[in-house]
Amino acid sequence: MIDDSATGAPALDDARARELRADFPLLAQQVHGHPLAYLDFGATSQRPQAVIDAERAFVERCNSAVHRGAHELAAIATGEFEAARERVAAFVGADPDEIAWAPGATDALNTVANGIAAASRGRGGDESAPLRLGPGDEIVITEAEHHANLVPWQELAIATGATLRWVPVNERGTWTLDDARAVVTERTRVLAFAHVSNVTGLIAPVDGLVALAREVGAITVLDACQSVPHRPVDLHALGVDFAAFSGHKMAGPNGIGVLYGRRERFAQLPPSRTGGSMIEVVEMTGTTYLAPPTRFEAGTQPVSQAVALAAACDYLDGVGMAAIAAHEEALGARLVRGLSAIDGVRVLGDGADAPRSGLASFVLEGVHSHDLSQFLDADGIAVRGGHHCAQPLHRALGITASTRASTYLTTTDDELDRLFDAVGRARAWFGAA
Repeated sequence: MIDDSATGAPALDDARARELRADFPLLAQQVHGHPLAYLDFGATSQRPQAVIDAERAFVERCNSAVHRGAHELAAIATGEFEAARERVAAFVGADPDEIAWAPGATDALNTVANGIAAASRGRGGDESAPLRLGPGDEIVITEAEHHANLVPWQELAIATGATLRWVPVNERGTWTLDDARAVVTERTRVLAFAHVSNVTGLIAPVDGLVALAREVGAITVLDACQSVPHRPVDLHALGVDFAAFSGHKMAGPNGIGVLYGRRERFAQLPPSRTGGSMIEVVEMTGTTYLAPPTRFEAGTQPVSQAVALAAACDYLDGVGMAAIAAHEEALGARLVRGLSAIDGVRVLGDGADAPRSGLASFVLEGVHSHDLSQFLDADGIAVRGGHHCAQPLHRALGITASTRASTYLTTTDDELDRLFDAVGRARAWFGAA
């Protein structure tokens, strides 16, 4: 359990979660005549009124192109845009010049992979040489990765001739640091992994993986989509080289993500998207690029979204990230225990006593996850059914899909009780009991 005593934030118990629900307009509605039990935060979160208001206020008051115009609105917009960068950087323990905006985490991860591919073709000159890959080099991921942290590395391997290897999952869909040690070799040049699995809730041993990568001179790339919204994250303390996360999963807006690069690594990474704003000098025969993070921000940026994301950071810090993490860990354990007690249910991942985030994916014998999701929706319970963009993990477990319930700071015990009751009724309803 995470200790939140040093933050000064009140404990996030069931009563507090009920209070916080009032901050989220969408959660007040009914679905099919039932109060909404939103248990799909792993896919996308909802936004508190403070975040909605922050974006609207920017659009109504000073919406303008940043870093371009000399007029008053442009100056105000640029100031708020860069203040948002400072706020988001502070939220994850980074410096502002180590944070670049992206359309989402998927794009951010592609920026790293494509930048390494460009360096491997000679782009970036001597400064980018430490990132170059070629035949004989290895890229290591895990079998549990989201496709966004798998497919870009497949493409990088094809582009460079490097070999893609992976840490296999066990019969529960999880893996250990020892499993990673068995795969990482002196030829490993990239080690990419999720901080928290979006299927099993596994919390990766980041410290050990970073140390393992440094032993062999590999760079580390962290998919932080399921960690930054749900637990305290200090990227400097973690020591990773690159990281990515998305606004829409952390009570923020769609259309914005964050690419973190440790200052030394950011300077080595060539841009993979080019155009206006990220340039230094453009001539007909060639172009030079600005220093990070601006070199990774070609074209018009998601300005109002950045402002809203900063407001989301304010809101989450106001609740207390340690308090949120403790609340979700308790909910995750309760999910595992409650679902495991239902006849015919197989919960993926480790047991309730193992550290995990506040989500659980499961299979109900004889009922497809899509059918179960629709059955639950009829009771006003929103969950995710499918492979959760993790087909290799599901294939390793001998299944094609699962149902996932994922929690956040507003999730209450009553919502989990409603889930358990509905899943318990589903097998008989489908004639699979």
